[in-house]
Amino acid sequence: MSEREKVNILMVDDQPAKLLSYEAILGELGDNLIKATSATEALEQLLKNDIAVVLMDVSMPELDGFELAEMIRQHPRYSKTAIIFISAVHLTDLDRLKGYARGAVDYISVPVVPELLLAKVSVFAELHRKTRELQNLNEELRRLSASLITSQDDERRRIARELHDGLGQDLVAAKMTLNPILQKEIPAQMVQQAASDANVLIDHAIQKVRSMTHLLHPPMLEEIGLHSALQWLLEGFSKRSSIETAVDVQPIDFPRLAPGLETAIFRIVQEALTNVFRHAGATKAWVTLIWEEGRVIASVRDDGKGISDRIAEFQPASVGIGIGGMRQRVKEFGGELCLRNLFPGTLVEVVIPVKSSPQEGEPAIAGSGNDSGNGNGLALTQPLDQAAANSATGKRLSTS
Repeated sequence: MSEREKVNILMVDDQPAKLLSYEAILGELGDNLIKATSATEALEQLLKNDIAVVLMDVSMPELDGFELAEMIRQHPRYSKTAIIFISAVHLTDLDRLKGYARGAVDYISVPVVPELLLAKVSVFAELHRKTRELQNLNEELRRLSASLITSQDDERRRIARELHDGLGQDLVAAKMTLNPILQKEIPAQMVQQAASDANVLIDHAIQKVRSMTHLLHPPMLEEIGLHSALQWLLEGFSKRSSIETAVDVQPIDFPRLAPGLETAIFRIVQEALTNVFRHAGATKAWVTLIWEEGRVIASVRDDGKGISDRIAEFQPASVGIGIGGMRQRVKEFGGELCLRNLFPGTLVEVVIPVKSSPQEGEPAIAGSGNDSGNGNGLALTQPLDQAAANSATGKRLSTS
């Protein structure tokens, strides 16, 4: 999680003065401190709040600490909650064994050493916090996995539709056009016309295959690098969406990145532009790619309606498969993904660390991650050919 989540710490003692002293000691943790002066009040707080740690006096009227701990442990919600006993009377080994048998995780004697109490409570509070974070991440992973399966099925259906309705129809039409040629007596002029029509249909089919393969994996990424691949992506995006786009690459001789990193950045920009088209209601979009000492920055900005705070904070159940996929790609390379509202518009920015800058004739090593899945370090190769670099549109809006 981006910010430290506060947890609830329940302090139970029938003497208010002791509760005040515990509050003074534990205040620097920055967590929520809840006080209860009886077992009944403690049980009420447990029913109303998610408690990370229970700090409990053993000697209390009505129910003593041992009995209260046993009752807490019987509730499924608190079967693993950390319970710390404090006692000035029950200090023998048998008392400690009894406490552990009732579900205590620690036993502190009075007089209390403030540093010791603070250290022990902070450890169990942090364990609870990490457990909560892990549960949230697991839930998000399950949700994204389900969304990924759905997305894959949708993509397969879309490709199947493209093949059937586009490529399939062209090939069937070409076959029907060529069928008359097989007849024995047919004028030469008709044969020539049928061959010409079939040639047009086959060219059309080849173009569709080329478009599909380029969208699935642009060969430009491998041939001349990320810079030109992004330029090609934006030109096609502008034609299909009628959204004006601009690309700004700095420096102009942007270096070649390792294949895995170039693919990741390309897919992130591609997904961000898809979200602009589907959800933003924007008329313009800007893509920026910057190489700085020690890092690569890629961003997509639009002038649309923005996003909700829940999405910007990556709250569970608010992030879809697209943003979840972008976030996962960035994490694989040790980078960070940031979403911000710009009023108007949205900024999607990724920052990926690179350990060293490229030297002439030598590769530079990027941050953690895999190079095309082979486990090697990410390497920066020679800069782009200057002629290819000069073909960038720079800061001009592309309306093609």
